[in-house]
Amino acid sequence: MSGTAKKVEGITKESTQEMIDKALEVYPEKAKKKRAPHLAPNDPNAGSACVKSNRKTVPGVMSARGCAYAGAKGVVWGPIRDMVHVSHGPVGCGWYSWGTRRNLMSGICGVTNFAMQFTSDFQEKDIVYGGDKKLKQLLGEAKELFPLAKGISVLSECPVGLIGDDINAATKQASEELDIPIIPCNCEGFRGVSQSLGHHISNDTIRDYIIGTREFAEPETPYDIALIGDYNIGGDVWAVKPLLEEIGLNVKATWTGDGQLEHIAATHKVKLNLIHCYRSMNYMCKVMEEKYGIPWLEFNFFGPTKIKESLRKIAEQFDDTIKENVEKVIAKYDPMMQAVIDEYRPRLEGKKVMLYVGGLRPRHTVNAYEDLGMVVVGSGYEFAHGDDYERTSAEMPEATVIYDDVSEYELEEFVHKLRPDLVGSGIKEKYLFQKMGVPFRQMHSWDYSGPYHAIMGFPVFARDVDMAINSPTWKFVKSPF
Repeated sequence: MSGTAKKVEGITKESTQEMIDKALEVYPEKAKKKRAPHLAPNDPNAGSACVKSNRKTVPGVMSARGCAYAGAKGVVWGPIRDMVHVSHGPVGCGWYSWGTRRNLMSGICGVTNFAMQFTSDFQEKDIVYGGDKKLKQLLGEAKELFPLAKGISVLSECPVGLIGDDINAATKQASEELDIPIIPCNCEGFRGVSQSLGHHISNDTIRDYIIGTREFAEPETPYDIALIGDYNIGGDVWAVKPLLEEIGLNVKATWTGDGQLEHIAATHKVKLNLIHCYRSMNYMCKVMEEKYGIPWLEFNFFGPTKIKESLRKIAEQFDDTIKENVEKVIAKYDPMMQAVIDEYRPRLEGKKVMLYVGGLRPRHTVNAYEDLGMVVVGSGYEFAHGDDYERTSAEMPEATVIYDDVSEYELEEFVHKLRPDLVGSGIKEKYLFQKMGVPFRQMHSWDYSGPYHAIMGFPVFARDVDMAINSPTWKFVKSPF
């Protein structure tokens, strides 16, 4: 990217580093030394990640991370629609497991989809005597109450691992007795440093218990693909799938938004895996490439620039028929996308955005904001790895601040200094920044809106950003800070 890096007026490497140093002054020397490598000015030409990542959070420094259980239940397993997903442990985490990410599902609740809360509701006696007996009873009840469920997942919370319950043996026995797939997922929240390990553990259980156990009923075609790492937040899968089908591809399985167990189990028969959320599902893409020879490709359908770029990258994997279809689709939708830009760009030109989200969005949405004339002046992740930051660096303007597992204090300080017109982050940050008088969009679950992905999503995204920033209500907000 040498010589082509994007720049933001008034932001230099020196000014960003000065801002970081100022924020770190409040910490004791030991904490400062640990946090400093996780904050840096962006350098798109470095060829490597500019910040350290995937490390333990500094004790006492409050960050916004999730745990391994959240990664397994809330991200990977929970969105599969035709399975019962059991949160095995106390009701606290079990209650939290209820569809908080808005993973929308087709079908009839309790009949063909099971978007409900299932928890083993651990009590003190279960901690003392073990929860295997309760788990066995629960699995039997779930099978009896919901006979059309295609399978059951058991996702262990912290106490299950602490007391040493063997959910693998318990689920194996129950699976044989009930004649239904029951998949144990040892995803206790304390494992690893963040929810990222929960993704990995979940991918491993899919590898060990599901993939390759079924085949598709329909005949194979050269255009069979799977959509990997899209969780149908606000209906994103329902926006992406029709677009891929319009260019002539057959989406045979979605992982795992609005997903179906038997389709996921047959994914080893597709010709290409398209991965949306690299962080949560790259493990399975690599497994399928190594074991079944299935290539995979990361794509980005946020905003017209990346939609066109990604469609053409996808077309390169197929024949001229798909390539021609892609150009026809781009020509068809270009006027509609331009109409959205023409409507909203005059109201958003030059507005500054700061992002702090978990998975792909801190880099995937950058160009969507830029399509609307906005500039992203800060970006970072809760649980990213080095390869995520390498990808992010190329998308972000030079010298803008990059932050990993940023503390609430650090993020507040950066917002005070950079004065963004919009912050896109999670529910933990939403109300604080709104009280500061800063417009906010909840970018984990689209703030009860959506979809934001693909052709259907961009007009919704543009409307919501404009609504957040230009709402007349902000003139009535007096910040207490």
